[in-house]
Amino acid sequence: MGRFYITTPIYYVNDAPHVGHAYTTLNADALARWHRLNGDETLFLTGTDEHGQKVADAAAKHDMTPQAWTDRTSARFREAWDALDVSYDDFIRTTEPRHYESVQKFLGAIYENGYIYKGVYQGLYCVSCEDYYTVEASDHGNCPIHGRPLTEMEEENWFFRLSAFEDRLIEYYDTHPGFVTPETKRNEAYAFIKGGLRDISITRTSIAWGVPVPWDERHVFYVWYDALINYLTAIGYGRDDDRVATWWPWSHHLIGKEIIRFHCVWWPAMCMAAGLEPPSHVQVHGWLLVGGQKLSKTMAAEGGVKLTDIAPVTLTEEFGVDPLRYYLLRETALGNDGEFSYEGITQRYNTDLANNLGNLVARVATVVGSKCAGVAPAPDPRSELAAIAESTVETAASAWEHFAPHAALEATWALIGATNAYLERHAPWKMAPGEPVERVLGDALEVIRLVAVLVSPAMPGVSRELWRRLGLAGSPTDELARESLVWGRYPGGIAIEKGEPLFPRINEAR
Repeated sequence: MGRFYITTPIYYVNDAPHVGHAYTTLNADALARWHRLNGDETLFLTGTDEHGQKVADAAAKHDMTPQAWTDRTSARFREAWDALDVSYDDFIRTTEPRHYESVQKFLGAIYENGYIYKGVYQGLYCVSCEDYYTVEASDHGNCPIHGRPLTEMEEENWFFRLSAFEDRLIEYYDTHPGFVTPETKRNEAYAFIKGGLRDISITRTSIAWGVPVPWDERHVFYVWYDALINYLTAIGYGRDDDRVATWWPWSHHLIGKEIIRFHCVWWPAMCMAAGLEPPSHVQVHGWLLVGGQKLSKTMAAEGGVKLTDIAPVTLTEEFGVDPLRYYLLRETALGNDGEFSYEGITQRYNTDLANNLGNLVARVATVVGSKCAGVAPAPDPRSELAAIAESTVETAASAWEHFAPHAALEATWALIGATNAYLERHAPWKMAPGEPVERVLGDALEVIRLVAVLVSPAMPGVSRELWRRLGLAGSPTDELARESLVWGRYPGGIAIEKGEPLFPRINEAR
């Protein structure tokens, strides 16, 4: 047993939560759930990023104060995560007093260590990114990400001496090869550092909606340098040094690839400047791209549908919470770009969930009812499925440990497929009541018990329902993985429930 501190980016409150936010958050949630199941002391942090020009502009557009706007929009993220059964331990808002305190102490330490100085910024700025661009990095004067014209700015700022950490960052990457994963994203950040680092502006005088700079109250901290510190605020930076020492060495940031520079270059350098080790690990994921021919009438928008148009709660109304969770975790390897589509969810639902898992559960319950009077038999300790199950558990556990939920679920579904094939070979529905049919059915029930545990990080509701139908007391997560994921733990001799279909098929032509 160890510790596991997993964070999502904190989400900008200029708009409502969308399925891209859900993708990151659900992956983090599943990883946190696995580590709890594994017996690790686990802390899962998410939250909202509430300062900056973009937020102030969004509030003004809605005739609201920035604080009133952030109060309303932050609550929408909490509501979305509650609806998706997200098990966060802490939800941070950057407008909280605890965050102001940590930001001022952290950046104050960098200032006292001589790595912050006053200067004048002149150049190009994107309000949507809240980021500066050189002429060379722009797309003919437009933001390379948003495609909008960049704004010419000249302003007195305080600067962070990022250039002073070029060699230290290179050394850190060389001595910590797993700091950023996957390797392609590590190489991208490493190449950026090797290309030379420029000092960066960290304050503003042109806006007031931010954390005040303690040594110069005419300035507020630029939103990115306020936001990054949330990972330390949540574990008590500046208030509880022992808690920081407990959690920071086990920190894992899960981020999208568009914010690599901030998390993999700026942030570790800032930690070094404040006298702190960089975070333990940054896992970068790719983008979800909208594909397919439709997303449903309720999601259609004139001129096409963007990922940011798709509310995750709308999808749960159509497919259910756990099927959406499964699709987002299973469809795309964490690190690659993936395609998000209505057709993709429907196909995964009908194939993996309805045909494979749902059919396995239904057929076993039906035959137990007809051949065993509804009383479950125990598994055979020497079953041919035992070795397959043991290999599956090993593969899935390794995948969860290596930030590969898709591979963990793929291994689990391979076990489901092997069990369906086992039933086809033995055809227990054709066998007479007695010990031979009981062995076959007991083996299949034991696989369903193991699957209930293995899918619990991804589909907690389905996991609990499988457990209940098996007649088992408590919850599939009551025991640690190393105790529950062992062949032969299903006791038999208990009544099972067939119930309604777990996953009623969806009409693909609707």
